[in-house]
Amino acid sequence: MNHLLKAWRRLFSRMDPVITGWMARHAVGLIRWSLGVVFLWFGVLKFFPGHSPAETLAGRTIEALTLGRVPPPVSLFVLATWEILIGLGLLTKVAPRLTLLLLYVQMLGTLTPLFLFPEATFYFFPLVPTLEGQYIIKNSVLISAGIVIGATVRGGRIVSEPSGRRR
Repeated sequence: MNHLLKAWRRLFSRMDPVITGWMARHAVGLIRWSLGVVFLWFGVLKFFPGHSPAETLAGRTIEALTLGRVPPPVSLFVLATWEILIGLGLLTKVAPRLTLLLLYVQMLGTLTPLFLFPEATFYFFPLVPTLEGQYIIKNSVLISAGIVIGATVRGGRIVSEPSGRRR
């Protein structure tokens, strides 16, 4: 048994740097692509009424934020276009800072229903979110992914080991 444990540790010590190195090299690209696909896909869905689970709440939110000046059909068109631009920007790496600015502003907007419409986003505020509330809360992951991407726009990168331990 002790021999198996030692063999496992040797295998782990050889494989761990390989795996974490691969993760460090590909993490930002995978996050960027994943986020790009999500924004592009969800944006396209908003062009087809009844196909986006977020469209009603999104329309109500934008209408409330604009004090009724922008009706839901117009706001959904703008939001769909906005999300598609974010998706395309992430996928093509065109105008990364502008793309991330659009992402952060859009994400800020997606959080507002939690406060504007707590009856639609929580069964029991603030502990038990509705499906819509869960949909919004998971956006914290998208925001965090955008921050990781943003940390690399000036050439930053993720490394698998601290600088003193690199080989």
